[in-house]
Amino acid sequence: MAFAYNAQAFPLLALLFSSMFAIGLANYDFNWGSRTWNKTNFPYTHPPNATQTSNRFIVGGSENWHYGFNYMDWARNNTPFFVNDTLVFKYDPPNANGTGFPHSVYLFSNYWSFIKCDFRKAKRIADPSEGAGEGFEFVLKKMQTYYFGCGEHKGIHCKTGNMKFAVMPLKHWGF
Repeated sequence: MAFAYNAQAFPLLALLFSSMFAIGLANYDFNWGSRTWNKTNFPYTHPPNATQTSNRFIVGGSENWHYGFNYMDWARNNTPFFVNDTLVFKYDPPNANGTGFPHSVYLFSNYWSFIKCDFRKAKRIADPSEGAGEGFEFVLKKMQTYYFGCGEHKGIHCKTGNMKFAVMPLKHWGF
């Protein structure tokens, strides 16, 4: 006999089910990064505003791309990123008299290169002059992890200046 009806077990199962349902509703207004869940999507677990095609993010926000800012925290606080979102890297170009601190943007090929700030296999996607004005734009075209870093001064900006971060864009599900 697989299951026998037990009058004492029914209230316990009903209590268990209602408790689990109440806990699930506790996250109804869940705030994910800088975006909030759209209540019209409840109870689905897909991202908010799934019909939106793309967003534009200035890397570092008002801080832009510079030495000493924690870009890993910035990326964590601005998640989720979606496929076709655009990252804008804004930074000052090198001065004509040779002073100042130039920056660049590299795309690391793998996690270990990113962790070690090893630029041997990294691809430079923006040179020191491309961050001026409206900045350099990079579109997240695939659902993969992207590893970014500044390669100036032999990687010192990446290693000690926190000028690196990773993002993994999600796919819009289109519900």
